[in-house]
Amino acid sequence: MKLNPKEKAYLLLEDGTLITGTAIGKKATVGGEICFNTGMTGYQEIYTDPSYTGQIIINTSSHIGNYGVFEKEQESSAPKIKGIVVNEFSEEYSRSTADQSLQNYLERHGVVGIAEIDTRRLVRHIRSKGAMNAIISSDKPKEELQGELEKVPSMEGLELSSTIGAQEPYFFGEEDSKYKVAVLDLGIKTNILINLKDRGCYCKVFPAKASYEDMAEWGADGYFISNGPGDPAVMDYAVDTVKAILDADVPLFGICLGHQMLARAYGITTYKMHHGHRGLNHPVKNILTGKSEITSQNHGFVIKREDVEKSDEVEITHVHLNDNTVAGLKIKKKKAFSVQYHPESSPGPHDSRYLFDQFIDLMS
Repeated sequence: MKLNPKEKAYLLLEDGTLITGTAIGKKATVGGEICFNTGMTGYQEIYTDPSYTGQIIINTSSHIGNYGVFEKEQESSAPKIKGIVVNEFSEEYSRSTADQSLQNYLERHGVVGIAEIDTRRLVRHIRSKGAMNAIISSDKPKEELQGELEKVPSMEGLELSSTIGAQEPYFFGEEDSKYKVAVLDLGIKTNILINLKDRGCYCKVFPAKASYEDMAEWGADGYFISNGPGDPAVMDYAVDTVKAILDADVPLFGICLGHQMLARAYGITTYKMHHGHRGLNHPVKNILTGKSEITSQNHGFVIKREDVEKSDEVEITHVHLNDNTVAGLKIKKKKAFSVQYHPESSPGPHDSRYLFDQFIDLMS
């Protein structure tokens, strides 16, 4: 469905590229790091993933909005993105179970967007130049956008987990479940908790800056360190908590940002990638089994492989087959492991759900 072409919007990139399109969502001006997701489905799961906090998302799928919004499929309570960039946008939707149109949803949650953009060309530009800050505006003249863009903070050096995750502990699952799992919420996706619950786990979710002592008081059988947004290099508070969990020698599983926290606990450094991994079709090889998995990924930072290879305590378990970056770790003398990708992905491939079963086995 074509929107009113008179409602203009502008997209200004940090390198000076200015693109004109059609306004969607809320009429306003927003800024953030611009990046792209190659998933053909799951726009609602992308927008509500806390790991995308502070970012503008380019959807490479050419049709967005065509199946509406279903509230039960959210990965958090509301969208966490700053804005969206799409090719064709539809206010009409075909799915009978949808609660509302994507346009209504974006307006209600204050998400700014721009449509009728050549997203394939834009993605090639980002892939060449790298992730950078950008501004979407549907309420300001283009002459004012540069000043707005200069106010946007860099994702490098930005700490976000303590502001986006739980502010008070809460419970998830059935109290009479077989296992108790203490979760450090750095920006957790709801489907991670569902996967733990479905495997007999009763979870107590703690704020990002909770100490090990806070978590251990509950008497958990295992500890989970979640995904989340921001730069892992500035999260010493979470690294300290992970170190304390490791000292206690109890089962630990980390995903995405949690994987980076586990690596940092052993002195492994992280760095910002050129344009990150974001999509549903990333090939990963499990070195321990020799099998490959198609995975869902969403990260702009990664751990330094050279540091892992120098360590006597950490072993690489998974590698990303596109660029050979580290996609999984295990600690040799501890009950601890982690992956850089999302085994809980929904929608997305389910090849990696066995990792939750491995965590259960450690607690058993």
